[in-house]
Amino acid sequence: MLVLAGYLFIKEGGKKAPTINFDEVSSVPTVSLNQTNTPNPPTSAVKVPSSILNLTNWKLTLPMGSNGDPTTIKQPQLASFTLNPWFTLAPSGGAVQFRAPVNGSTTENSDYPRSELREMTNNGSTEASWSSSSGKHTMIIDQAIIAVPKRKNHIVAGQIHDAKDDVIVIRLDFPRLYVNVDGKNVAVLNPSYKLGERFTVKFEAEGGKTNVYYNNAASPSHTLDLDYNSAYFKAGAYTQSNCEREGFSLCNEGNYGEVYIYQLSVAHQ
Repeated sequence: MLVLAGYLFIKEGGKKAPTINFDEVSSVPTVSLNQTNTPNPPTSAVKVPSSILNLTNWKLTLPMGSNGDPTTIKQPQLASFTLNPWFTLAPSGGAVQFRAPVNGSTTENSDYPRSELREMTNNGSTEASWSSSSGKHTMIIDQAIIAVPKRKNHIVAGQIHDAKDDVIVIRLDFPRLYVNVDGKNVAVLNPSYKLGERFTVKFEAEGGKTNVYYNNAASPSHTLDLDYNSAYFKAGAYTQSNCEREGFSLCNEGNYGEVYIYQLSVAHQ
């Protein structure tokens, strides 16, 4: 693995992986802001995502670092962390911007990059793990999808995951916004979604059933009848494309998925 002039080169199986330019990165996986080894603390002049969202019980995965082992930011660092353009305040304010380019690093069991929060507990020190058949578990996301990849224009903007895989997700196969289960689009939330359009999704898991509500509707758009364990919520931009899908000419950090989150809340009862 080599960092040269702000570009990251990763060799895997004798092949050179796609390059990604992170001018803010001085070493990998260390994240650098203003060429320091730790994020700048918040000041009156610098606002950070935690000024918009309560990030106490979350950790962040970034689309940088090495494939299979991307950079993660945990508490207490997450409380003062920002990194433009991957995780920062939206230009207009009032929301947090999550961006994942198609040439970004991926997690071990995925082919796609993400700038995404993962639910935690105990002030961010322990990974959340709950059961759909015990208690009541709710996540509400007030968000807008801003950008999708140019060729395979798909993105996941919120999900429930278990120990092995995603259980149920909110997925935009532009322009159709879906509830997706096990790789299949099972309910249409919006057949003609417009990028930038703000919407609300609520996941509610209780008694072995998971309901998904769209834009504060009284009735769920979809109900999943399934018991699952070791579950946790995720929110952000999980771009569903990569350089292989996009092709050489579109394999760059200017080709990305992006989500704004205005409000994010989780409750367990």
